[in-house]
Amino acid sequence: MNPKKLIQLKANGETISRADLEVFISSYVNNKINDNDMISFLKAVYANGMTDEEIIALTKVMLNSGEQIEFSGMDSYIADKHSTGGVGDKVSIILAPLMAAAGLAIPMLAGRSLGHTGGTIDKLETIPGFQTRLEIQEFKAIVENHGLCIMSQTEKICPADRKIYSLRDVTGIIDSIPLICGSIMSKKIAEGIQGLVLDIKTGNGAFMNTLERAVSLGEMLQKVGEGFGLKTDVIYTSMNQPLGRTAGMGCEIRESIDALQGDGNKDLMDVVFELGGKLLVQAGVTRWESDTVPIMENLIESGKAYQKFEEMVTAQGGDLSNLVKQNQPLYEVTVPAGMSGYIESMNTLNIGWACVELGCGRRNKDDILDKTAGIEFLSKTGDKVNTGDPLFRCFNSDNNKLNSATNYLKDSVAIGPEIVNPTLFYNA
Repeated sequence: MNPKKLIQLKANGETISRADLEVFISSYVNNKINDNDMISFLKAVYANGMTDEEIIALTKVMLNSGEQIEFSGMDSYIADKHSTGGVGDKVSIILAPLMAAAGLAIPMLAGRSLGHTGGTIDKLETIPGFQTRLEIQEFKAIVENHGLCIMSQTEKICPADRKIYSLRDVTGIIDSIPLICGSIMSKKIAEGIQGLVLDIKTGNGAFMNTLERAVSLGEMLQKVGEGFGLKTDVIYTSMNQPLGRTAGMGCEIRESIDALQGDGNKDLMDVVFELGGKLLVQAGVTRWESDTVPIMENLIESGKAYQKFEEMVTAQGGDLSNLVKQNQPLYEVTVPAGMSGYIESMNTLNIGWACVELGCGRRNKDDILDKTAGIEFLSKTGDKVNTGDPLFRCFNSDNNKLNSATNYLKDSVAIGPEIVNPTLFYNA
């Protein structure tokens, strides 16, 4: 099919056949269709959506555009987790070693920053020497020997998604359900997993900013997963405030280490335990989710979960001994409360863009990130504050960016007389 005609069909809201999708996307991967034409197609999808059949076809085309991993000789239950992106969301870095300590195998392909949200790969690369660009055989060997490995998407796995993903980030078409489904599920299925748990974020800092949109995405992701034979569970969590104590680069690794050593923020650990509980039941470790939290708490208290994290870091070339020294920021500033009262709400979207401005995310594909950059949340929703109390501690190694980032934060907290109990989980 003529590419221009296919783009026009989708712009008119027409359905595209799997065969035509395959030819179009394959042509793009092989550089026979340029970025501008693909952007036009993606914008047409963003505007008009796709049918369930088109989404499954898109996922299959992306999956078949590259290699797929097989773990034929493993006895462990092979599973993974995915989040739709949040501010301060370092759950993968904690959950993967925790599940490996429980006997599961976690082969995780993770992403980089997207829009105002941080990326697991960017955060892990703040560990000196840590390698996220691995050959598939290296990746498999680390999973088989240690029970987990987290790497970036290679050119050989879902190359169609890799090219399209970078265009989504810089063209304002991140929150398209068909494109999110195709991107997430093609990579997850390519990992050779048996089960998957999905954390769908909703709220003012999420791409799916209403529960209705979040549920639409979650149900479609679950439908695609089960269509490919994966056990797929979904939870819905709030992004009406950042998750945990920090958001940024190296600071999130340090917070993850604290969590694995028993000092995790309650909201962060609640999400970790909810997701982990689903996976432990999937794997048959226990039949009842009510039994799963004590299991995970024991793995943390015994040191087994952190030991798995150390194993992964060492296997991937990382060195934790100089982590704090290597990622020490040159500058920092605090943002104070403008009045006394209780924090009633936080503008997580603004906070996310403040992180980007600090150097934790990309506005353009080639932007270089600042490993030292981040924000510490000194108070969160429901906390009592007095005028002048520090709300945020911002830090990085570029003073101009630091000053610019604080402008995003000045109106990011609403303070009033009412005590608010923030919601963390939602029912579909």
